[in-house]
Amino acid sequence: MRDADKATVIRLLILFAALYLVILKVNPAIPIAMFAISLALDGVDGYLALRQQSKGKVGLMEYLHYALGDRSNAKAIKALKQGIEKSFAFGPRIDIAGDRITEYALWVLFLFLHIVPLFVILIIIVRHSVTDAFMGARGTSSKMRTWIGRAVYSSNLARGGINVVKFVTFSYLMLVYISNYPLWIGYLLIALLVIYIVLRGVAEMAEVMAEQRESKK
Repeated sequence: MRDADKATVIRLLILFAALYLVILKVNPAIPIAMFAISLALDGVDGYLALRQQSKGKVGLMEYLHYALGDRSNAKAIKALKQGIEKSFAFGPRIDIAGDRITEYALWVLFLFLHIVPLFVILIIIVRHSVTDAFMGARGTSSKMRTWIGRAVYSSNLARGGINVVKFVTFSYLMLVYISNYPLWIGYLLIALLVIYIVLRGVAEMAEVMAEQRESKK
């Protein structure tokens, strides 16, 4: 198993432990901190994959500069990503599977705790099922070429933004259940997160349909 895949497994185990602590109603700072660590590890697996592909030539600071928008080494890192996709095609899929398990586990937990309405879960399931089918036919979501794909899905701002919204939303829902914070604020955050997720799904489908139109020309 690659180090990147080990990071995916570790972040899922940390997440599951955090969710169990929510059910036990421990001090909310503990599961929230564990949730933050789990989300942070989502970026670590990408770095580990690049580091292995480059045989240690890509350092942590170089990767962080790239992730924060520095494009001085963008061509080299993109070439390494393409190498990963060719030499280990399952790599991106394992990462996506980790993302899906994380998200479904969180939604199901708060459905079980009677905080999130059922229709929200159904929207998320339909969204992911449809877009995963589109992107599965395409192969990878790392090469967005349309403006909507880059702006809403693949840009560092978009990727960072969705993680921030997820962290704020689910952390607040933990506070709702454990510390009786007002639920109406949680509903607003849920609405924002669902809109964000659906927009990213639209961007994925627009990317695939644009490619299909180009291939027919």
